[in-house]
Amino acid sequence: MSVGTLRKYVARGIVLGTVKYGEKGLIVHLLTSSHGRQSYMVQGLGSGKSKSGKLALFQPMFALEFEGVESSKMQLHRFAEVHSGLVLHSIPFDVRKSTIALFMAEVLHRLVGESEANERLFDFVWGSVEALDSMQEGVANFHLWFFSHLCRLLGFSPGNEYSEGCWFDIREGMFCPEPPLTEFRLSPENALILRDMLECDVRYLSEIGLNRHQRVDFLSSLVGYYGYHLDTVASIRSIKILQEIF
Repeated sequence: MSVGTLRKYVARGIVLGTVKYGEKGLIVHLLTSSHGRQSYMVQGLGSGKSKSGKLALFQPMFALEFEGVESSKMQLHRFAEVHSGLVLHSIPFDVRKSTIALFMAEVLHRLVGESEANERLFDFVWGSVEALDSMQEGVANFHLWFFSHLCRLLGFSPGNEYSEGCWFDIREGMFCPEPPLTEFRLSPENALILRDMLECDVRYLSEIGLNRHQRVDFLSSLVGYYGYHLDTVASIRSIKILQEIF
């Protein structure tokens, strides 16, 4: 059977999820540097060490470097070669970090559509994986920092500067001194946390002192913020897990 004209390309990718395909196949969903969100067919996994070795590459938020193959005759792209792009020292072994990685992968899979490559978004996500893996302190705030910054790259970030005591009007995307006449708003407490997250360098997240109640409440507020713009946020199941752990 003809596979059309094959085109190979070199790229980087972040694993967003996988779906089993038959007995020896796997569909891998990636955020890529070259093709945006893209799906890849992996076949011939077999069994034993060979299978487990390949599967180990395709864990949520694992960073890959690969040579991809596309053709007008193939519905999904393929890998000509694929290997690890970052050596992860802690994410696979730290339950807090691996839970955050699951959240990041699910968020990106649900909220980022299949479109052209977005260099700023990809670089942010790749750098976020590096930062999460290397950080020693502030891990409990990382998902809040990531979720706060991601809205900028998806096209809806605050449109003005924060002032002390402000509310945040979700509908207008603005900090405001008076309570907005709408249910789509962040309280002054959560508006301040949003400002702190947006201004904080990820290396200093531990300096944002939040207790568990504040984290849970702020995450719920962010879900409302995203939900106003993107209805698919409601299907993100890992949010409840994060609220239980952090």
